[in-house]
Amino acid sequence: MTRFDALLFDFDGVLIESEATGNRHIADYLTAAGFPTTPAESMAQFMGLSGKDFLSAIEAHIGAPIPPDFQAARRAEDERCLREGIVEVAGATAFVRSLPVTLPRAVVSSSRVRWIATHLGHLGLRDAFGEHLYSGAEHVANGKPAPDLYLYAAEQLGVSIERCAIIEDSPVGATGAVASGAFVIGLVAGGHCGPDHADRLRAIGVDAVARDFAEVAALLH
Repeated sequence: MTRFDALLFDFDGVLIESEATGNRHIADYLTAAGFPTTPAESMAQFMGLSGKDFLSAIEAHIGAPIPPDFQAARRAEDERCLREGIVEVAGATAFVRSLPVTLPRAVVSSSRVRWIATHLGHLGLRDAFGEHLYSGAEHVANGKPAPDLYLYAAEQLGVSIERCAIIEDSPVGATGAVASGAFVIGLVAGGHCGPDHADRLRAIGVDAVARDFAEVAALLH
């Protein structure tokens, strides 16, 4: 058993490698549109954001309105990923399957529920979270970096947020997770995590950093 009463998982960059693929697509699109952007710049500025905050960050980066076909290009890329699937972050599936069946857990993501559920299906984990798939774009008024989504998920699980551990990878997500009052593990196992990623998460105030899911497991006991 773990020393926590529930686990809250971010999704993109924690369970699947979508941060790397998604930010590469954004960088390629913006560069082709005349706004040279590297994948590293995209990850540094847009990772973890959703909705109007995401669009505002892009407009601030390019110093211009969002190109008119951006949303359609993103939808097409999302649909491709939904059809084809995205690989797991190394060790993610085995870690989730290793958890006690009775341990409450939820996904807390900036992505929409359809995205979460479909990719959990690709990983063979759709049953592992039941109906506890929560989206910052669908379930709360203020998504990450506000703490609202984590507080909402804890309430739905019937567990005090102080008794939850949150696994987050992005600075935006870590900011909200730390503000929630939970124990926060900054996971730097994804392909999008550069050499300074752990230091960025520590500066935000995460309680611990894990390089892989074996280290996450050790932190939970």
